[in-house]
Amino acid sequence: MFGSCLANDSNDSNDPNESNDPNDPNDSNDPNDPNDPNDPNESNDPNDPNESNDPNESNDPERLMPNVSIDGITTRYDLIGSGPPLLMMSPGGFDATIEKWRTQGVYTRLKLLDHLPRHYTCIVYDRRESGESSGRVEHITWAHYVAQAKGLLDHLRIARAHILGACMGCSPAMAFAVAHPETTTSVVLYWPVGGAHYRINGHARVAEHLAYVEEHGLHGVVSLVTAERKSYNQDPRGGFWASVIQRDPVFATDYMRHNVVAYKKMVIATRDTLFDRDTAPGAEPEELFGVDIPALIVPGRDKSHATSAARYLEECLPQAEYWDIAVDDQTEEMVPARLLQFLTGK
Repeated sequence: MFGSCLANDSNDSNDPNESNDPNDPNDSNDPNDPNDPNDPNESNDPNDPNESNDPNESNDPERLMPNVSIDGITTRYDLIGSGPPLLMMSPGGFDATIEKWRTQGVYTRLKLLDHLPRHYTCIVYDRRESGESSGRVEHITWAHYVAQAKGLLDHLRIARAHILGACMGCSPAMAFAVAHPETTTSVVLYWPVGGAHYRINGHARVAEHLAYVEEHGLHGVVSLVTAERKSYNQDPRGGFWASVIQRDPVFATDYMRHNVVAYKKMVIATRDTLFDRDTAPGAEPEELFGVDIPALIVPGRDKSHATSAARYLEECLPQAEYWDIAVDDQTEEMVPARLLQFLTGK
């Protein structure tokens, strides 16, 4: 459906900057490649008997996913399924990868990527500083996450999309709706993060990282991360940029050159932006009051996803639908159908 949107993709065989080297592992050069979205002979017809339309087909772990540079930051993404565009902001905190839709907590049993791609083109991606996306050492704000998402839609030449945020992904999802209402068809906020425990734990984890920096310096952070190869979620001592450090030696080298005093101030500024309240972070209530866009809110119930955070969003969003469903009842049988009912407006 969006084959024409991939004209600037780093893995696009029609890119004039593409080497077309037969030995290039990123370029199949196979004219019969069934996964080539630019293949003029590819029908993408759901009634084509030769077209599998298997929503899991593009989740083949052996298949190289495309990436695009957005404001100098590489973003790994994928398009799964067919239909109207649905931009999915991954769960997983600071390890928000495409794979988390299948492996993270409640999403493991919901199997959203087995169901939603049958009706929508699901645009999934690794959030910056997560997975195989890159990052930049700077004071990170919700606006940075919004810029990545909007840049991806612009790259794909998509003017409007439904937005689905999960876990910490709810915060950039609501910030996206505030910044780009003309681009947002509807918003689904699944298990929004928030609550007093979430804020306090967020500050405590940052304090653990800063204490490690104080004792070992940035060289010590790089040594720790490259030895243990853990994300910030797994070990806060590695800091927000742990995933990028372990993948990118050039980034790691540049990271070590930062002035420690300035670095610590930047980390504190990021903390105070992303963990600044006991409700759901991402946008100010006055901004949410003006988001006149259909929104579905599905509550969590634990120390990172307080039910109060979901209720707060119900209060602030003028067109909010609050699905008052217990966590134990959030099953594969119940949830995908309810999300599709909301998205289709039926």
